[in-house]
Amino acid sequence: MNPDLTALLDELATFGDAHDGDPANSASRMLNITPDTGEFLAVLVKATQSRRILEIGTSNGYSTLWLADAAAAIDGAVTTVEVSKDKIALARANFERAGLTGRITQHEGDAGPLLAGLPDAGFDMVFLDSKRSAYLDWWPALRRVLRAGGLLVVDNATSHAHEMAEFTDAVRADTGFTTSLVPVGKGEFLAVKA
Repeated sequence: MNPDLTALLDELATFGDAHDGDPANSASRMLNITPDTGEFLAVLVKATQSRRILEIGTSNGYSTLWLADAAAAIDGAVTTVEVSKDKIALARANFERAGLTGRITQHEGDAGPLLAGLPDAGFDMVFLDSKRSAYLDWWPALRRVLRAGGLLVVDNATSHAHEMAEFTDAVRADTGFTTSLVPVGKGEFLAVKA
């Protein structure tokens, strides 16, 4: 990783912590992944050679930058979706600062309609960090867009385990997937498609 990107990621991590820690910002929290989760995602992208990545929940682009930088090293790219116009603008500015706009395709809106229009087996990796109450409804589409051998990574698997229980139970019950819970950051739920 180049030093400029490292500095930007450090800046965004500090900003996210300060912003989210202020009660006045409760409605606009960044809800970023932790830096160790970013490192973990980058390792996963490279280890699995995931060149086609779907991220659901861009926020200000912190996690997207980790994914896109790792994907760029293997000639890959990230498609990311976010519902908040303000966060989309912040993310776009951060992608430009990082010089990674050519590796990132941004979509504005709810992930449900986007997922419905995506091709079967179109992605090597899906990173899910969004509205947890929607995950179970999205599961059939998430399953469909992930290629055989592809990896689903879901953030907040320990910090919000109760909110994700039905979803993780459904994925674990699917015989087409092998799962693991990794205690990195706020907990990462991994599922590999057979």
